[in-house]
Amino acid sequence: MDHCILRVALDTPLHAVFDYRWPCDAAARPFPGQLVLVPFGPREVVGIIVAVVDDTDVPAEKLKDALAVRSQLAPLSDEWLALAGFAADYYQRPLGEVALPGLPKNLRVPKTVALDRAIKKLAKEEAPHDPTPVGMPTLNAGQRAAADAIGGAQGYAPMLLYGVTGSGKTEVYLQACAQVLAREPDSQILILVPEINLTPQLEANIRARFPGVTLATLHSSLSEGERMLHWLAAHRGKARIVLGTRLAILASLPRLKLIVIDEEHDPSYKQQEGLRYSARDLAVWRAWQLKIPVVLGSATPSLETWHHAQSGRYRKLELRERAVRQATLPAVKLVNMEHDRPDGGVTMQLKAALRQRLERGEQSLLFLNRRGYAPVICCESCGWVSDCKRCTAFMVLHKGEFKLRCHHCSLEMRIPRHCPTCGNVDLQPLGRGTQRIEENLREWFPEARILRIDADSTRKKGSAQEAFDTVHRGEVDILIGTQMVAKGHDFKKLTLVGILNPDTALFSQDYRASERLFAQLMQVAGRAGRTAQTDGGSASEVLVQTRYPQHPLYAACVNHDYDRFAGALLAEREQAGLPPYLFQAMLRAEAPELAKALEFLLAARDCIAHDGITINDPIPMSMTRVHNVDRAQLLVESPSRPVLQAFLKEWMARLRDMRTRVKWSLEVDPVDI
Repeated sequence: MDHCILRVALDTPLHAVFDYRWPCDAAARPFPGQLVLVPFGPREVVGIIVAVVDDTDVPAEKLKDALAVRSQLAPLSDEWLALAGFAADYYQRPLGEVALPGLPKNLRVPKTVALDRAIKKLAKEEAPHDPTPVGMPTLNAGQRAAADAIGGAQGYAPMLLYGVTGSGKTEVYLQACAQVLAREPDSQILILVPEINLTPQLEANIRARFPGVTLATLHSSLSEGERMLHWLAAHRGKARIVLGTRLAILASLPRLKLIVIDEEHDPSYKQQEGLRYSARDLAVWRAWQLKIPVVLGSATPSLETWHHAQSGRYRKLELRERAVRQATLPAVKLVNMEHDRPDGGVTMQLKAALRQRLERGEQSLLFLNRRGYAPVICCESCGWVSDCKRCTAFMVLHKGEFKLRCHHCSLEMRIPRHCPTCGNVDLQPLGRGTQRIEENLREWFPEARILRIDADSTRKKGSAQEAFDTVHRGEVDILIGTQMVAKGHDFKKLTLVGILNPDTALFSQDYRASERLFAQLMQVAGRAGRTAQTDGGSASEVLVQTRYPQHPLYAACVNHDYDRFAGALLAEREQAGLPPYLFQAMLRAEAPELAKALEFLLAARDCIAHDGITINDPIPMSMTRVHNVDRAQLLVESPSRPVLQAFLKEWMARLRDMRTRVKWSLEVDPVDI
């Protein structure tokens, strides 16, 4: 029998594809995009066929036979392979490291038991196929214009849906989806959200609106069996709507006709480990590749997206009023902490507002983006503080668990009974986290139903959704939480938001800090006043505790003036030569000693000519030591994206040839500087 050569991408750090021999004739020739089991060193691994050819340069004695082709699974499309190839080239990673992790884990194991089981289960399930929506509410003029623009768009059409919080962006998405499904019943729609805890509410809305359409969800909290089943439904075209977090952008969707990116500004869309891709940016590229519309929705768009909209590259659709009649934006008020000094982290003005809401039977939200009881404990006698032994960070006090915990390396230790340095038994907590504020609230308002939602209180699977359901049922009077509560949630009875300790972001070394703080404040403020004000009810308000009430950022928040704030930031960025007017990449190095990391980065800086490229001096990272590893970074910049990409490709090839024991990685378009 004749043999052909399978070129296979494997999940390895090697920048190469691997050739394997396979017996085949014209009738049984494998296809690119099929999965294949091959020997690789001492192991058997699953790869993706990227090409089938007749000849190879590999010597016959070194050429190995492929073991099995997964013929029970339809090949991944050429478009999907092109997407993986683009991501690999742009983010300077091997193709296999991009393509294989994008698949469910059960597809990447040598045995096919899980795949066969999922195929059988999917075959038994009757697929509803009635795209007719139910319960379609009447839209206001702005919503209707936006939904029609999205639903009627043809070809590649990037659009920014810019709407104030509570303006009904979700309803616009759903009615646009209804138009696409009505026009093309076999089409698929991808909806991305930034965080897992935002999926249940949106999933419930989609299922209620489209009971005759199969919905698949994709995120990291699913079990491997669930993810396999949902991915397979999308791959086979059975799922008409796919809802997921950033990993869903790499799902196989052969009939994709519309992409929606909700809260597009959210930094959670950027993967921070392994392949450091931006799901938002890949979504825009995928829409361009397939010549389909893509919608980026936000009340506080990223400056990159806003710049594209202002320049005409993206079409801007605006929703300037809230969707519910007589539901107005909350009044944002600044509480000067120099005049109203806080007691237990909360000012008298905010306490009085909380008391008023309790008396009226309305809900309040306190937002503090710092979990734990206190950021650090200290000894007032000798100055000892609870440093982490493995990181340049403090160990956070978790009082209820009687532990100190590092939020970077997860090191835990019992709270010491006395100072390790001088023996003083009077150790004091410094600062406040959500646990400490919760304790104070229970002391001040013993009659109130108080709930804390943060990463500590929602560790168990399903606990976050259960907590949010409790709030939605009106069984909570005061909610305190971190960024988990700041966006996407529609709390009907919430009329007061208190924002604690936002000032630290004003002095961050990260040039994006003010942009993120403004977005965070506007998002959490938008949780208030989302229903019509009733007679006798409180006008919704947001109280921001600050020591810097004259800061321009807070003035923009008071006026809900994103347009002017974004315009001022863009002008500053252009003058300073920062994104979106400049393109960046960050080379990071890790070593047991900081000197070794800096030495490698210096050698990397000087190993290649770089005309048109600015390579800055290497510096320690702001969090220099994590888990006993020292870290440093080197920033590379260029006003031209193609010039930067060409340089990075040559530079990475040179760095891979360098002999070093230093662990290094490259991030293109870094979000943390």
